[in-house]
Amino acid sequence: MSSNGAAPTAGQVARTAKETFDASQLLDSSERHTALLALKQALTDAKEEILQANRQDIEAAREQVAAGKMSSSLLKRLDLQSSADKYDSMLQGILDVDSLPDPTGQVTYARKLDEGLDLYRVTCPIGVLLVIFEARPEVIVNITALAIKSGNAAILKGGKESIHTQNVMTRVIQSALSTTSLPPAYIQTVSSRSEIASLLSQDRYIDLVIPRGSNSLVRSIQNGTRIPVMGHADGLCAVFVDESAVEKKAINVVVDSKTTYTAACNAAETLLIHDSLLSSLWPRLASALLDANIQLRCDPSTLSALSSSIFSHPSFSTLVKPSTDEDYETEFLDLILAVKAVPSCAAAISHINNHSSHHTDAIVTEDEANARAFCRGIDSAGVYVNASTRFADGFRYGFGTEVGVSTGKTHARGPVGLEGLVIYKYQIKSTAAEGHGTAVFGSGEGKKPFLHTPLPLDKPAY
Repeated sequence: MSSNGAAPTAGQVARTAKETFDASQLLDSSERHTALLALKQALTDAKEEILQANRQDIEAAREQVAAGKMSSSLLKRLDLQSSADKYDSMLQGILDVDSLPDPTGQVTYARKLDEGLDLYRVTCPIGVLLVIFEARPEVIVNITALAIKSGNAAILKGGKESIHTQNVMTRVIQSALSTTSLPPAYIQTVSSRSEIASLLSQDRYIDLVIPRGSNSLVRSIQNGTRIPVMGHADGLCAVFVDESAVEKKAINVVVDSKTTYTAACNAAETLLIHDSLLSSLWPRLASALLDANIQLRCDPSTLSALSSSIFSHPSFSTLVKPSTDEDYETEFLDLILAVKAVPSCAAAISHINNHSSHHTDAIVTEDEANARAFCRGIDSAGVYVNASTRFADGFRYGFGTEVGVSTGKTHARGPVGLEGLVIYKYQIKSTAAEGHGTAVFGSGEGKKPFLHTPLPLDKPAY
Protein backbone atom coordinates (compact mmCIF):
# COMPACT_ATOMS: atom_id res chain seq x y z
CA MET A 1 0.00 0.00 0.00
CA SER A 2 1.14 3.54 -0.68
CA SER A 3 1.39 6.19 2.03
CA ASN A 4 -2.18 7.39 1.44
CA GLY A 5 -3.62 3.88 1.78
CA ALA A 6 -4.27 3.38 -1.93
CA ALA A 7 -2.88 0.46 -3.90
CA PRO A 8 0.57 1.26 -5.32
CA THR A 9 0.77 2.37 -8.93
CA ALA A 10 2.67 0.35 -11.52
CA GLY A 11 5.47 2.89 -11.32
CA GLN A 12 5.68 2.48 -7.56
CA VAL A 13 5.69 -1.32 -7.86
CA ALA A 14 8.51 -1.19 -10.41
CA ARG A 15 10.54 1.34 -8.44
CA THR A 16 10.16 -0.68 -5.24
CA ALA A 17 11.30 -3.82 -7.06
CA LYS A 18 14.40 -2.01 -8.29
CA GLU A 19 15.16 -0.68 -4.81
CA THR A 20 14.84 -4.13 -3.22
CA PHE A 21 17.00 -5.63 -5.95
CA ASP A 22 19.75 -3.06 -5.45
CA ALA A 23 19.71 -3.61 -1.66
CA SER A 24 19.76 -7.40 -2.02
CA GLN A 25 23.04 -7.36 -3.96
CA LEU A 26 24.91 -6.64 -0.73
CA LEU A 27 23.53 -9.76 0.96
CA ASP A 28 25.53 -12.97 1.19
CA SER A 29 24.23 -15.74 -1.07
CA SER A 30 23.51 -17.86 2.01
CA GLU A 31 20.58 -15.52 2.72
CA ARG A 32 18.94 -16.76 -0.47
CA HIS A 33 19.21 -20.34 0.79
CA THR A 34 17.51 -19.29 4.03
CA ALA A 35 14.74 -17.57 2.08
CA LEU A 36 14.07 -20.64 -0.08
CA LEU A 37 13.73 -22.89 2.96
CA ALA A 38 11.36 -20.39 4.56
CA LEU A 39 9.35 -20.26 1.34
CA LYS A 40 9.03 -24.04 1.14
CA GLN A 41 7.93 -24.32 4.76
CA ALA A 42 5.36 -21.54 4.47
CA LEU A 43 3.81 -23.09 1.37
CA THR A 44 3.75 -26.48 3.08
CA ASP A 45 1.93 -25.05 6.08
CA ALA A 46 -0.56 -23.18 3.87
CA LYS A 47 -1.28 -26.10 1.50
CA GLU A 48 -4.96 -26.55 2.36
CA GLU A 49 -5.67 -22.82 2.29
CA ILE A 50 -4.05 -22.51 -1.14
CA LEU A 51 -5.86 -25.56 -2.51
CA GLN A 52 -9.17 -24.21 -1.23
CA ALA A 53 -8.53 -20.94 -3.09
CA ASN A 54 -7.59 -22.97 -6.16
CA ARG A 55 -10.89 -24.86 -5.95
CA GLN A 56 -12.71 -21.50 -6.06
CA ASP A 57 -10.82 -20.59 -9.22
CA ILE A 58 -11.52 -23.98 -10.79
CA GLU A 59 -15.25 -23.76 -10.07
CA ALA A 60 -15.43 -20.35 -11.70
CA ALA A 61 -13.35 -21.60 -14.63
CA ARG A 62 -15.65 -24.57 -15.23
CA GLU A 63 -18.54 -22.15 -15.62
CA GLN A 64 -16.48 -20.20 -18.15
CA VAL A 65 -15.68 -23.39 -20.08
CA ALA A 66 -19.37 -24.40 -20.08
CA ALA A 67 -20.27 -20.96 -21.42
CA GLY A 68 -17.66 -21.26 -24.16
CA LYS A 69 -15.60 -18.39 -22.73
CA MET A 70 -12.56 -20.44 -21.72
CA SER A 71 -10.76 -23.39 -23.28
CA SER A 72 -10.59 -26.73 -21.50
CA SER A 73 -6.79 -26.65 -21.88
CA LEU A 74 -6.66 -23.45 -19.83
CA LEU A 75 -8.76 -25.13 -17.15
CA LYS A 76 -6.27 -28.02 -16.99
CA ARG A 77 -3.39 -25.61 -16.50
CA LEU A 78 -5.22 -23.88 -13.67
CA ASP A 79 -5.79 -26.97 -11.54
CA LEU A 80 -3.22 -27.51 -8.76
CA GLN A 81 -4.84 -30.88 -8.07
CA SER A 82 -4.92 -32.24 -11.63
CA SER A 83 -2.58 -34.97 -10.36
CA ALA A 84 -2.12 -36.35 -6.88
CA ASP A 85 1.44 -35.08 -6.52
CA LYS A 86 1.24 -31.77 -8.40
CA TYR A 87 1.37 -29.57 -5.28
CA ASP A 88 4.09 -31.63 -3.62
CA SER A 89 6.10 -31.58 -6.88
CA MET A 90 5.81 -27.79 -6.86
CA LEU A 91 7.28 -27.73 -3.36
CA GLN A 92 10.00 -30.19 -4.29
CA GLY A 93 10.92 -27.83 -7.12
CA ILE A 94 11.91 -25.23 -4.52
CA LEU A 95 14.32 -27.67 -2.89
CA ASP A 96 15.64 -28.77 -6.29
CA VAL A 97 16.40 -25.15 -7.19
CA ASP A 98 17.97 -24.55 -3.79
CA SER A 99 20.31 -27.53 -4.23
CA LEU A 100 21.69 -26.23 -7.53
CA PRO A 101 25.02 -24.37 -7.63
CA ASP A 102 24.83 -20.62 -7.16
CA PRO A 103 24.68 -19.19 -10.71
CA THR A 104 26.04 -15.80 -9.58
CA GLY A 105 29.63 -14.86 -8.90
CA GLN A 106 30.97 -17.44 -11.34
CA VAL A 107 34.07 -16.44 -13.34
CA THR A 108 33.62 -17.31 -17.03
CA TYR A 109 36.66 -15.43 -18.42
CA ALA A 110 39.86 -14.25 -16.74
CA ARG A 111 42.98 -12.65 -18.20
CA LYS A 112 46.12 -10.95 -16.88
CA LEU A 113 46.34 -7.73 -18.88
CA ASP A 114 49.58 -6.56 -17.28
CA GLU A 115 51.57 -7.25 -14.18
CA GLY A 116 49.23 -6.30 -11.37
CA LEU A 117 46.24 -5.79 -13.72
CA ASP A 118 43.66 -8.59 -13.95
CA LEU A 119 40.36 -8.82 -15.83
CA TYR A 120 37.43 -11.06 -14.79
CA ARG A 121 34.03 -11.71 -16.35
CA VAL A 122 31.65 -12.60 -13.53
CA THR A 123 28.03 -13.77 -13.64
CA CYS A 124 25.47 -11.57 -11.90
CA PRO A 125 21.65 -11.26 -11.73
CA ILE A 126 19.75 -9.53 -14.53
CA GLY A 127 17.85 -7.28 -12.11
CA VAL A 128 14.06 -6.92 -12.02
CA LEU A 129 11.97 -9.50 -13.87
CA LEU A 130 8.39 -8.92 -14.98
CA VAL A 131 6.73 -12.30 -15.53
CA ILE A 132 3.27 -12.34 -17.13
CA PHE A 133 1.45 -15.66 -17.33
CA GLU A 134 -1.97 -17.24 -17.79
CA ALA A 135 -3.58 -19.85 -15.51
CA ARG A 136 -0.87 -22.13 -14.00
CA PRO A 137 -0.65 -20.79 -10.44
CA GLU A 138 2.39 -22.98 -9.77
CA VAL A 139 4.30 -20.55 -11.99
CA ILE A 140 4.21 -18.11 -9.05
CA VAL A 141 6.20 -20.55 -6.94
CA ASN A 142 8.50 -21.61 -9.78
CA ILE A 143 9.44 -18.04 -10.64
CA THR A 144 9.78 -17.05 -6.99
CA ALA A 145 12.24 -19.88 -6.35
CA LEU A 146 14.28 -19.16 -9.46
CA ALA A 147 14.28 -15.41 -8.84
CA ILE A 148 15.49 -15.81 -5.25
CA LYS A 149 18.18 -18.34 -6.17
CA SER A 150 19.47 -16.22 -9.06
CA GLY A 151 19.34 -12.98 -7.09
CA ASN A 152 16.65 -11.28 -9.19
CA ALA A 153 13.65 -9.37 -7.87
CA ALA A 154 10.37 -10.24 -9.60
CA ILE A 155 6.98 -8.75 -10.38
CA LEU A 156 4.40 -11.41 -11.26
CA LYS A 157 1.16 -10.92 -13.17
CA GLY A 158 -1.12 -13.94 -13.33
CA GLY A 159 -4.36 -14.31 -15.22
CA LYS A 160 -7.67 -13.33 -13.66
CA GLU A 161 -8.73 -16.98 -13.79
CA SER A 162 -6.27 -17.77 -10.96
CA ILE A 163 -6.91 -14.67 -8.86
CA HIS A 164 -7.93 -16.44 -5.62
CA THR A 165 -4.96 -18.81 -5.73
CA GLN A 166 -2.62 -15.99 -6.63
CA ASN A 167 -3.78 -13.76 -3.78
CA VAL A 168 -3.26 -16.43 -1.13
CA MET A 169 0.09 -17.53 -2.58
CA THR A 170 1.31 -13.93 -2.65
CA ARG A 171 0.41 -13.38 0.97
CA VAL A 172 2.13 -16.62 2.00
CA ILE A 173 5.28 -15.86 -0.03
CA GLN A 174 5.64 -12.32 1.27
CA SER A 175 5.01 -13.48 4.83
CA ALA A 176 7.79 -16.05 4.43
CA LEU A 177 10.19 -13.43 3.06
CA SER A 178 9.43 -11.11 5.98
CA THR A 179 11.16 -13.62 8.26
CA THR A 180 14.39 -13.42 6.20
CA SER A 181 16.89 -10.79 5.12
CA LEU A 182 15.07 -10.38 1.80
CA PRO A 183 12.25 -7.79 1.96
CA PRO A 184 8.68 -8.95 1.23
CA ALA A 185 8.59 -6.65 -1.83
CA TYR A 186 11.38 -8.73 -3.42
CA ILE A 187 8.50 -10.73 -4.94
CA GLN A 188 5.42 -8.69 -5.86
CA THR A 189 2.25 -9.57 -7.76
CA VAL A 190 -0.21 -7.39 -9.62
CA SER A 191 -3.71 -8.48 -10.56
CA SER A 192 -5.16 -5.88 -12.92
CA ARG A 193 -4.76 -6.17 -16.67
CA SER A 194 -4.65 -2.37 -16.88
CA GLU A 195 -1.40 -2.45 -14.90
CA ILE A 196 0.38 -4.40 -17.64
CA ALA A 197 0.65 -1.48 -20.08
CA SER A 198 1.99 0.74 -17.31
CA LEU A 199 4.53 -1.85 -16.19
CA LEU A 200 5.67 -2.41 -19.78
CA SER A 201 6.64 1.27 -19.91
CA GLN A 202 8.84 1.03 -16.81
CA ASP A 203 12.08 0.33 -18.67
CA ARG A 204 13.96 2.46 -16.14
CA TYR A 205 13.28 -0.12 -13.43
CA ILE A 206 12.37 -3.40 -15.14
CA ASP A 207 15.15 -5.28 -16.94
CA LEU A 208 13.44 -8.26 -18.58
CA VAL A 209 9.87 -9.29 -19.44
CA ILE A 210 9.04 -13.01 -19.54
CA PRO A 211 5.56 -13.77 -20.93
CA ARG A 212 4.05 -17.24 -20.55
CA GLY A 213 0.74 -17.76 -22.29
CA SER A 214 -1.10 -17.58 -25.57
CA ASN A 215 0.25 -16.39 -28.88
CA SER A 216 -1.81 -13.21 -28.64
CA LEU A 217 -0.50 -12.45 -25.14
CA VAL A 218 3.14 -12.86 -26.12
CA ARG A 219 2.79 -10.93 -29.38
CA SER A 220 1.03 -8.03 -27.70
CA ILE A 221 3.79 -7.80 -25.09
CA GLN A 222 6.56 -8.01 -27.67
CA ASN A 223 4.93 -5.19 -29.62
CA GLY A 224 4.18 -3.03 -26.60
CA THR A 225 7.44 -2.50 -24.72
CA ARG A 226 11.01 -1.24 -25.01
CA ILE A 227 12.06 -3.72 -22.33
CA PRO A 228 13.76 -6.90 -23.64
CA VAL A 229 11.29 -9.81 -23.91
CA MET A 230 12.24 -13.46 -23.45
CA GLY A 231 9.72 -16.15 -24.28
CA HIS A 232 7.86 -18.06 -26.96
CA ALA A 233 4.59 -17.34 -28.71
CA ASP A 234 3.71 -20.90 -29.74
CA GLY A 235 4.64 -24.48 -29.00
CA LEU A 236 4.16 -25.85 -32.50
CA CYS A 237 6.25 -29.03 -32.21
CA ALA A 238 6.68 -31.74 -34.82
CA VAL A 239 7.81 -35.37 -34.94
CA PHE A 240 9.26 -36.83 -38.15
CA VAL A 241 9.16 -40.62 -38.56
CA ASP A 242 12.00 -41.44 -40.95
CA GLU A 243 12.02 -44.36 -43.40
CA SER A 244 14.40 -46.33 -41.16
CA ALA A 245 12.24 -45.94 -38.04
CA VAL A 246 11.54 -48.97 -35.85
CA GLU A 247 7.80 -49.45 -35.31
CA LYS A 248 7.78 -49.87 -31.52
CA LYS A 249 10.09 -46.89 -31.06
CA ALA A 250 8.04 -44.71 -33.40
CA ILE A 251 4.77 -45.53 -31.63
CA ASN A 252 6.26 -44.85 -28.21
CA VAL A 253 7.81 -41.50 -29.16
CA VAL A 254 4.86 -40.18 -31.17
CA VAL A 255 2.14 -41.26 -28.73
CA ASP A 256 4.06 -39.89 -25.75
CA SER A 257 4.79 -36.62 -27.57
CA LYS A 258 1.09 -36.11 -28.22
CA THR A 259 -0.83 -37.64 -25.35
CA THR A 260 0.96 -37.23 -22.00
CA TYR A 261 -0.20 -33.60 -21.65
CA THR A 262 -1.90 -32.17 -24.72
CA ALA A 263 -2.19 -28.66 -23.24
CA ALA A 264 1.59 -28.29 -22.86
CA CYS A 265 3.68 -26.18 -25.21
CA ASN A 266 6.03 -29.14 -25.77
CA ALA A 267 3.29 -31.50 -27.00
CA ALA A 268 3.53 -32.53 -30.66
CA GLU A 269 1.05 -30.88 -33.03
CA THR A 270 2.41 -32.14 -36.36
CA LEU A 271 3.41 -35.65 -37.45
CA LEU A 272 5.51 -36.11 -40.60
CA ILE A 273 5.71 -39.61 -42.09
CA HIS A 274 8.20 -40.74 -44.71
CA ASP A 275 6.11 -41.76 -47.72
CA SER A 276 7.83 -45.18 -47.92
CA LEU A 277 6.03 -46.06 -44.66
CA LEU A 278 2.48 -45.31 -45.80
CA SER A 279 1.47 -48.94 -46.29
CA SER A 280 3.56 -50.44 -43.48
CA LEU A 281 4.35 -48.54 -40.27
CA TRP A 282 1.89 -45.67 -40.73
CA PRO A 283 -1.36 -47.70 -40.35
CA ARG A 284 -0.10 -49.29 -37.14
CA LEU A 285 1.02 -45.93 -35.77
CA ALA A 286 -2.34 -44.44 -36.73
CA SER A 287 -4.12 -47.24 -34.86
CA ALA A 288 -2.14 -46.48 -31.71
CA LEU A 289 -3.04 -42.79 -31.99
CA LEU A 290 -6.72 -43.56 -32.60
CA ASP A 291 -6.67 -45.89 -29.60
CA ALA A 292 -5.62 -42.80 -27.60
CA ASN A 293 -8.61 -40.91 -29.03
CA ILE A 294 -6.42 -38.60 -31.13
CA GLN A 295 -8.15 -36.92 -34.07
CA LEU A 296 -5.93 -37.26 -37.15
CA ARG A 297 -6.07 -34.51 -39.75
CA CYS A 298 -4.37 -36.13 -42.71
CA ASP A 299 -3.02 -34.92 -46.03
CA PRO A 300 -4.19 -36.83 -49.16
CA SER A 301 -1.37 -39.41 -49.01
CA THR A 302 -1.74 -40.38 -45.36
CA LEU A 303 -5.54 -40.27 -45.62
CA SER A 304 -5.53 -42.52 -48.66
CA ALA A 305 -3.36 -45.05 -46.87
CA LEU A 306 -5.91 -45.27 -44.05
CA SER A 307 -8.88 -45.37 -46.41
CA SER A 308 -7.80 -48.62 -48.01
CA SER A 309 -9.67 -51.83 -47.30
CA ILE A 310 -6.65 -53.15 -45.42
CA PHE A 311 -6.94 -50.58 -42.62
CA SER A 312 -9.71 -50.93 -40.09
CA HIS A 313 -10.34 -49.06 -36.85
CA PRO A 314 -13.67 -48.40 -35.10
CA SER A 315 -12.84 -44.69 -34.71
CA PHE A 316 -11.78 -44.14 -38.33
CA SER A 317 -14.99 -42.44 -39.45
CA THR A 318 -15.14 -40.08 -36.47
CA LEU A 319 -11.48 -39.27 -35.83
CA VAL A 320 -9.79 -39.28 -39.24
CA LYS A 321 -10.36 -36.16 -41.33
CA PRO A 322 -8.73 -34.36 -44.27
CA SER A 323 -6.25 -31.68 -43.24
CA THR A 324 -6.13 -28.05 -44.31
CA ASP A 325 -3.07 -25.86 -44.83
CA GLU A 326 -3.96 -24.06 -41.61
CA ASP A 327 -3.68 -27.29 -39.59
CA TYR A 328 0.10 -27.30 -40.11
CA GLU A 329 0.31 -23.82 -38.57
CA THR A 330 -1.93 -24.56 -35.56
CA GLU A 331 -1.06 -25.23 -31.93
CA PHE A 332 -4.08 -27.39 -31.08
CA LEU A 333 -3.34 -28.00 -27.38
CA ASP A 334 -5.90 -30.77 -27.71
CA LEU A 335 -6.31 -34.37 -28.90
CA ILE A 336 -5.69 -33.35 -32.52
CA LEU A 337 -2.66 -34.09 -34.69
CA ALA A 338 -1.92 -32.78 -38.19
CA VAL A 339 -0.32 -35.49 -40.36
CA LYS A 340 1.62 -35.18 -43.61
CA ALA A 341 3.73 -37.49 -45.78
CA VAL A 342 7.14 -36.27 -46.94
CA PRO A 343 9.58 -37.85 -49.42
CA SER A 344 12.83 -37.32 -47.49
CA CYS A 345 14.55 -36.09 -44.36
CA ALA A 346 15.43 -32.90 -46.23
CA ALA A 347 11.75 -32.32 -46.99
CA ALA A 348 10.88 -32.86 -43.34
CA ILE A 349 13.51 -30.34 -42.26
CA SER A 350 12.18 -27.82 -44.77
CA HIS A 351 8.57 -28.28 -43.66
CA ILE A 352 9.42 -27.93 -39.97
CA ASN A 353 11.61 -24.85 -40.44
CA ASN A 354 8.85 -23.19 -42.47
CA HIS A 355 5.91 -24.12 -40.26
CA SER A 356 7.10 -24.74 -36.70
CA SER A 357 7.47 -22.21 -33.88
CA HIS A 358 11.12 -23.29 -33.37
CA HIS A 359 10.33 -24.75 -29.95
CA THR A 360 11.13 -28.50 -29.99
CA ASP A 361 11.12 -31.05 -32.82
CA ALA A 362 12.05 -34.73 -32.98
CA ILE A 363 13.06 -37.39 -35.48
CA VAL A 364 12.53 -41.15 -35.14
CA THR A 365 15.26 -42.84 -37.11
CA GLU A 366 17.93 -45.54 -37.16
CA ASP A 367 19.95 -43.64 -39.78
CA GLU A 368 22.82 -41.73 -38.14
CA ALA A 369 23.31 -39.54 -41.21
CA ASN A 370 19.67 -38.44 -41.12
CA ALA A 371 19.81 -37.94 -37.36
CA ARG A 372 22.86 -35.72 -37.81
CA ALA A 373 21.26 -33.78 -40.66
CA PHE A 374 18.05 -33.27 -38.67
CA CYS A 375 19.91 -32.02 -35.59
CA ARG A 376 21.99 -29.61 -37.64
CA GLY A 377 19.26 -28.53 -40.03
CA ILE A 378 16.33 -27.90 -37.67
CA ASP A 379 16.27 -24.30 -36.46
CA SER A 380 14.63 -24.94 -33.09
CA ALA A 381 15.56 -24.55 -29.44
CA GLY A 382 15.30 -28.32 -28.90
CA VAL A 383 16.08 -31.09 -31.42
CA TYR A 384 15.71 -34.72 -30.33
CA VAL A 385 16.51 -38.12 -31.81
CA ASN A 386 14.23 -41.02 -30.85
CA ALA A 387 12.86 -39.12 -27.84
CA SER A 388 9.55 -37.43 -27.06
CA THR A 389 9.20 -33.68 -27.48
CA ARG A 390 7.78 -33.67 -23.95
CA PHE A 391 11.33 -33.81 -22.60
CA ALA A 392 11.57 -30.04 -23.29
CA ASP A 393 11.19 -29.01 -19.68
CA GLY A 394 13.42 -27.35 -17.10
CA PHE A 395 12.73 -30.00 -14.45
CA ARG A 396 13.58 -32.82 -16.86
CA TYR A 397 16.75 -31.00 -17.89
CA GLY A 398 17.86 -30.84 -14.26
CA PHE A 399 17.20 -27.11 -13.82
CA GLY A 400 14.96 -27.73 -10.79
CA THR A 401 12.18 -25.85 -12.55
CA GLU A 402 12.00 -23.26 -15.31
CA VAL A 403 11.01 -19.66 -15.74
CA GLY A 404 9.69 -20.45 -19.22
CA VAL A 405 10.78 -21.58 -22.67
CA SER A 406 12.58 -19.22 -25.01
CA THR A 407 12.58 -19.65 -28.79
CA GLY A 408 14.69 -16.54 -29.28
CA LYS A 409 18.35 -16.48 -30.21
CA THR A 410 19.79 -14.07 -27.71
CA HIS A 411 20.91 -14.69 -24.12
CA ALA A 412 18.84 -17.84 -23.43
CA ARG A 413 17.13 -20.51 -25.52
CA GLY A 414 14.91 -23.49 -24.72
CA PRO A 415 13.79 -24.16 -21.13
CA VAL A 416 15.21 -21.30 -19.10
CA GLY A 417 16.51 -22.13 -15.65
CA LEU A 418 18.99 -20.35 -13.42
CA GLU A 419 21.65 -19.86 -16.09
CA GLY A 420 19.14 -17.97 -18.22
CA LEU A 421 18.45 -15.56 -15.35
CA VAL A 422 22.00 -14.30 -14.98
CA ILE A 423 24.08 -12.01 -17.15
CA TYR A 424 27.64 -10.90 -16.44
CA LYS A 425 29.77 -7.92 -15.60
CA TYR A 426 33.48 -7.29 -16.10
CA GLN A 427 35.74 -6.56 -13.16
CA ILE A 428 39.26 -5.13 -13.50
CA LYS A 429 41.56 -5.08 -10.50
CA SER A 430 44.86 -3.22 -10.34
CA THR A 431 47.34 -3.86 -7.55
CA ALA A 432 50.00 -1.47 -8.91
CA ALA A 433 51.25 1.22 -6.53
CA GLU A 434 49.97 3.99 -8.83
CA GLY A 435 47.00 2.14 -10.29
CA HIS A 436 46.72 1.64 -14.05
CA GLY A 437 45.87 3.95 -16.94
CA THR A 438 45.56 3.15 -20.64
CA ALA A 439 48.09 5.66 -22.00
CA VAL A 440 51.10 3.37 -21.51
CA PHE A 441 49.66 0.56 -23.67
CA GLY A 442 49.90 0.29 -27.44
CA SER A 443 52.07 -0.91 -30.33
CA GLY A 444 54.24 2.19 -30.84
CA GLU A 445 57.70 2.90 -29.53
CA GLY A 446 57.86 2.91 -25.77
CA LYS A 447 54.38 1.41 -25.42
CA LYS A 448 53.59 -1.75 -23.49
CA PRO A 449 51.71 -4.66 -25.08
CA PHE A 450 48.83 -6.30 -23.23
CA LEU A 451 49.72 -9.73 -21.85
CA HIS A 452 46.27 -11.37 -22.15
CA THR A 453 47.56 -14.33 -20.17
CA PRO A 454 44.81 -16.77 -19.03
CA LEU A 455 44.09 -16.81 -15.30
CA PRO A 456 42.37 -19.55 -13.24
CA LEU A 457 38.56 -19.35 -13.23
CA ASP A 458 38.34 -20.17 -9.54
CA LYS A 459 37.29 -16.82 -8.08
CA PRO A 460 36.45 -13.27 -9.11
CA ALA A 461 38.43 -10.21 -8.10
CA TYR A 462 35.80 -9.26 -5.53
